[in-house]
Amino acid sequence: MTTIQGLFEVPDDYSPPPPHEEERKDYFYQWIESAIKKVFRAQGTFTLVRGLDNIPATGGALIAANHTGWFDFIFSAVGPHVAGKRLVRFMAKKEVFSAPVIGPLMRGMRHVPVDRAAGADSIDSAVDWIQNRGALVGIFPEGTISRSFELSDFKTGAARIAQRAGAPLIPCAIWGSQRIWTKDLPRHLGRAKIPVIIRYGEPVSLEGTPEEVTARLKQALGELLELNRAEYAERFGPFPDGERWIPASMGGAAPTLEEAKEMYRRERAERADRKHGK
Repeated sequence: MTTIQGLFEVPDDYSPPPPHEEERKDYFYQWIESAIKKVFRAQGTFTLVRGLDNIPATGGALIAANHTGWFDFIFSAVGPHVAGKRLVRFMAKKEVFSAPVIGPLMRGMRHVPVDRAAGADSIDSAVDWIQNRGALVGIFPEGTISRSFELSDFKTGAARIAQRAGAPLIPCAIWGSQRIWTKDLPRHLGRAKIPVIIRYGEPVSLEGTPEEVTARLKQALGELLELNRAEYAERFGPFPDGERWIPASMGGAAPTLEEAKEMYRRERAERADRKHGK
């Protein structure tokens, strides 16, 4: 293995392509990425990046990642950054784009607003970015952070976008980001020196219904996640039993998948009550 930019461990035989001709000129987004790398260095964050050959050097694709921490949008974009300084436009609900502070950043980085009230049409902007602008678009099929740190239920949006765009659907498994910042656990934003593994898989077949594609995507992500967990334990373990960032199925103290789903259901109900003044 070799290290690029002092931050990203990649296989010795990996040769990154030249910077993407158009995306390297997106100076604001590239400046944000440079700032993030400075933060990583200050924190001692080290990322192991696998499967880089599955990221296209040019053209559009949809990157679908699991979601265990608040920084997953950063980590899922690491591979494209290493692979030719490509940029990922992430899908986010449109309200975020008008929020103070984060809104101007989202607009400046040209992420993809999603109008959930638009139903099936809510994916149009993502399809346009992939199909007509040749962009990489990022999505979290679970729709929210999984407190169990297991794969939760997947929505079919990723499959529908990839099928309509006729573009590669690339699974991306992240492991370790929940140790930095996630729901319900203490943040470790100082010089914590926490490693994170990011692994990109081969594009998922788009044959069949959106439900069938979604099932294949979840299976592919599950297999990548198992590889990440095994490598993480071998490189950085062993870890004590009862750690809150480790899934219950692995001897940790995180909620079970069903417990996490129930927590999410209650959370949504409480938000709905607040919205309607109850």
